[in-house]
Amino acid sequence: MNHVEIYTDGACKGNPGPGGWGVWLRSGSHEKELFGGEPDTTNNRMELRAVIEALAALKRPCAVTLHLDSQYVRKGITEWLAGWKAKGWRTASGQPVKNVDLWQQLDALVRERGHRIEWRWIRGHSGDPGNERADALANQGVAQVLARARGG
Repeated sequence: MNHVEIYTDGACKGNPGPGGWGVWLRSGSHEKELFGGEPDTTNNRMELRAVIEALAALKRPCAVTLHLDSQYVRKGITEWLAGWKAKGWRTASGQPVKNVDLWQQLDALVRERGHRIEWRWIRGHSGDPGNERADALANQGVAQVLARARGG
């Protein structure tokens, strides 16, 4: 099973506002960068989208170390997801789960692709080279969205 290091990040200019996601994948000497964005979104949606795009990019089951600076995503997938599903995608207080469409996509990717994933939280903007690279890619996604909005 190949080992892949993945760094993900999301960015949003305004919340909601134009947003971007970035992914840096590394396996041995191979690297891949991915980024994109949406014109009207939230930071949490972009954090989720980054992880979804990263896992979707893997062509076969891998041992994954996934570095992310979002406690929302890490706790959501490792602690809260089972309860949300058991309650019909409702929180402990009975409210609908926010971003349920993306949580369902992520849940399906994790269950169906056969990856062994270690979810590793890192503090954002603390000098970690992988996190800084993913952040720069997420901001490229924002820039791309803003350029399209200006007709560029």
